[in-house]
Amino acid sequence: MRLDKFISQQLEISRAIAHREIRGQRVTVNGEIVRDTAFKLLPDHEVVYDGNVLQMQTGPRYFMLNKPQGYVCSTDDPDHPTIIYFIEEPMSFKLHAAGRLDIDTTGLVLLTDDGQWSHRITSPRHHCEKTYRVTLESPVSDDTAAQFTAGVQLHNEKSLTKPAQLEVITPTDVRLTLSEGRYHQVKRMFAAVGNRVLELHRERIGDIVLDADLEPGEYRALTEEEIASIGLPKELQTK
Repeated sequence: MRLDKFISQQLEISRAIAHREIRGQRVTVNGEIVRDTAFKLLPDHEVVYDGNVLQMQTGPRYFMLNKPQGYVCSTDDPDHPTIIYFIEEPMSFKLHAAGRLDIDTTGLVLLTDDGQWSHRITSPRHHCEKTYRVTLESPVSDDTAAQFTAGVQLHNEKSLTKPAQLEVITPTDVRLTLSEGRYHQVKRMFAAVGNRVLELHRERIGDIVLDADLEPGEYRALTEEEIASIGLPKELQTK
């Protein structure tokens, strides 16, 4: 990669400003000042800007975020703050959410710049399970679990929902596991059985569980085992 492009991406500045910073002798490569904006960077080069080491990206990145309320899962939104606000990583604008949450829904969001990996989460063909903790307005009916197992008819949908598992914790506090991702599906499923969702929190995507140590707005990199768990057959996943 050219030095000017690298500086532009790392500092999120224009290429013209990157040229100015390089020619102003503010950038070193392996301890030597480089003023050539077209200098070709190699993977083992150490680039320093104003005394700060800039990390070169060597591969795709994968993170989990504990999303708070009030943030949208897009990378850019003119009307609402986005989850990228919390990600303090170089070129964070290149990350995208693998499975979005509504602005008022909290919990596990996976971010990556690996499009094929995120497709295995979002594509209906892969049936990636997602688990939600749900707070309800009214006590859950005795037959709701059976209805969700059989599938319910959502408003303006032609087909029934796929079988979903409902675990009742208290009459108004339940856990729901889905294998599909229709628009506002959890809220619409409870609406279809005469109830209303007050709070919604995602706990799990596939075999990746939200880290209990992450406070709202905090994130961490995924482990190799978590990354590999997406899209692999059960017998090949790390136990």
